[in-house]
Amino acid sequence: MAGQQFQYDDSGNTFFYFLTSFVGLIVIPATYYLWPRDQNAEQLRLKSLRRVHGRCLWYRLRHMKSQQSIVPTLKKAALLFGWAIFLFLAYKVSKLDREYQEYNPYEVLHLEAGVSIAEIKKQYRVLSLKHHPDKGGDEAMFMKLAKAYSALTNEEARDNWEKYGNPDGPRVTSFGIALPAWIVDQKNSMLVLLVYGLAFMVILPVVVGTWWYRSIRYSGDQILINTTQLFMHFMYKTPTMNMKRLVMVLTAAFEFDPRSNKEAIIRPTDNIEVPQLIRELGNINVKKKEPPFCYPYSLKARVLLLTHLARMDVSENIEEDQRFVMKKCPALLQEMINVGCQLTMMATSRGGLRAPRLTSIENCMKLSQMVVQGLQEAKSPLLQLPHFEEEHLRYCISKKYKVRTLQDLVSLKDSDRRNMLRFLGEEKYDEVMAVLGSIPYINMETKLQVLDDEDSNNVTAGSIVTVTVTLRRKRMSEMFEKEDAPLPTEETNAEEQGDAKNKKVWQNKNKGAKKAAKSKKKKLTKKKPVTQQQAKGDKAKHPNGNVAGNDVASASKMEEDDLSDKGSESDEAEGNKDSPSERDEESDKQSDTEVDEIAGDDEEEWEALQQSIQRRERALLETKSKVTHPVYSLYFPEEKQEWWWLYIADRKEQTLVSMPNHVCTLKDTEEVELKFPAPSKTGNYQYSVILRSDSFMGLDQIKPLKLEVHEAKAMMDNHPQWDIPETEEEEDDQEDSDGIEESEEDEEDND
Repeated sequence: MAGQQFQYDDSGNTFFYFLTSFVGLIVIPATYYLWPRDQNAEQLRLKSLRRVHGRCLWYRLRHMKSQQSIVPTLKKAALLFGWAIFLFLAYKVSKLDREYQEYNPYEVLHLEAGVSIAEIKKQYRVLSLKHHPDKGGDEAMFMKLAKAYSALTNEEARDNWEKYGNPDGPRVTSFGIALPAWIVDQKNSMLVLLVYGLAFMVILPVVVGTWWYRSIRYSGDQILINTTQLFMHFMYKTPTMNMKRLVMVLTAAFEFDPRSNKEAIIRPTDNIEVPQLIRELGNINVKKKEPPFCYPYSLKARVLLLTHLARMDVSENIEEDQRFVMKKCPALLQEMINVGCQLTMMATSRGGLRAPRLTSIENCMKLSQMVVQGLQEAKSPLLQLPHFEEEHLRYCISKKYKVRTLQDLVSLKDSDRRNMLRFLGEEKYDEVMAVLGSIPYINMETKLQVLDDEDSNNVTAGSIVTVTVTLRRKRMSEMFEKEDAPLPTEETNAEEQGDAKNKKVWQNKNKGAKKAAKSKKKKLTKKKPVTQQQAKGDKAKHPNGNVAGNDVASASKMEEDDLSDKGSESDEAEGNKDSPSERDEESDKQSDTEVDEIAGDDEEEWEALQQSIQRRERALLETKSKVTHPVYSLYFPEEKQEWWWLYIADRKEQTLVSMPNHVCTLKDTEEVELKFPAPSKTGNYQYSVILRSDSFMGLDQIKPLKLEVHEAKAMMDNHPQWDIPETEEEEDDQEDSDGIEESEEDEEDND
């Protein structure tokens, strides 16, 4: 009878199959993910960035690392070694004897299929004499010959062979375990048990426990949970946080504490170098005893951050620690902004809690710009450019040019720019222009609407307002000698400087355009000569509050009066002959056109709603890369991508209206939706849509957003659509009653 049989592989053939598969499952995916990418592509990318970013610290470090690193070579050697083992095992498997093959008695007797019985007997006689054990032949071969002869000549054996593939009938199903027999040998039992216990009871629990202990200490953004709690405590304790206090809280993060982060290092030389830097910096609140600001790691991180912002030179021993602190700061500041937003939401929903002021959150954003550019808050944005020093700023802020920002420098003509920057040589000037041309400027367009509402343009109390902001990124190089095109930071610069004399060229041109439009309107009013009586009437109207547009209306009215005077009396007669039915037809036509216009507006709103839903679905499904454009930063030790913060705020009340959206995917064009609940009270509100860079200073934009809140529509208590009959009988009764009423109305009409 057929059955099952499990046995270990004594020959080792099955184990080689298992080992080959196991090595292949490791080597093939590892090659795909770990094989070093094309080094030439990275070299070409760095070469293309050299003209603009060649002086940046991160570029020089990356270039040196790509030349000195031996990690790619080690990866290639390890992967090639793995492939060599895999190919060797595959070759070994290909040379193994096939033990599990189909039984064919014709092949055993060296005959072709379908030969006669006489030929089978003849061949068997020859081979049996040759392999008979009594005559020195192979006994195993002789047994195979006898079995094959029986399978071809015995009817029962032949039937078994045709049905089961074996002359003896169904065989026992054999399963080979892909482990060598020596593993379960009694002699080796203690050794195998020791290896299993060490692997599954010691190594595996230690690895899993270590991974779990480390993972629970970090949030999803790889920030220590203790750091997040620290930020929340101090932001709640100090709602209005100035820049000095913010630096102290930032550098108190546990990422800089060697007890929480092994990457942070406290060196023996810190006791000598840190006090020396403190004396050079001046007052940095060293005597403050509030923990953790008084701890050594916090004091060291604060000193390193302030020396970076002051662009001070430090020794080689401490320069590596300074780079480590600078790399951590952008992510920590983003976490601080998230904490501030969480506290604001909690204060709004619960009440009674102190929410951080808008200045505290905006100071975090400004500090991120300062860290990336290595500049203090009061420094000029022009110092972000190469070859610009403090002594060169006097050429820019002179009375002749009045260049204070990057936008001012772009707006100059090339001849004036060259004359102002004559202290630079030709080569340095070209480098400055290349860097200035690579800096982005953003065109920001806003659209306010209430989605999922009948009237999307009507903002009612308590409704969810959606502000769709379209961001288009361009380069400053597109604005060279294009003075007519307004740069996008006019409102921000005017607000920050607070001086009407410093308004930009493009602002004056906009005013000129407005004046030209007003002059055109005045010309329209002068087309018709005005009599003295009409002039007196106009003068009498203006004091009553009528706008200047009444002049145009009066002129057009006089023209109509002249035309009516010149008209014939027959026109008046025809007008008097219009019958009431014709007037009704005209009114019906007008009502039809109005209905068509309303239907067209509804279709447009419906299409806009469908498009917004499709955009949301696409945004949920597709994952955009956060690699946008490299930032030009002279002193930041790591390559930084251009990212932006976009939010709505009430600058009068110093509160956030919508949470800041961290836009990390702006390459060319990006559309962002900002949602917030409308105020519960009706009236006019003045908000601001604010765009801030997390890397560049002086590129922030503030765009006003006017919000007119109306009363919400009252809910209807009774509506025909809500009168739903409970049973079918009520429906039939209602239809019968409707039919009776219609017949009575028809009879009355006939009468």
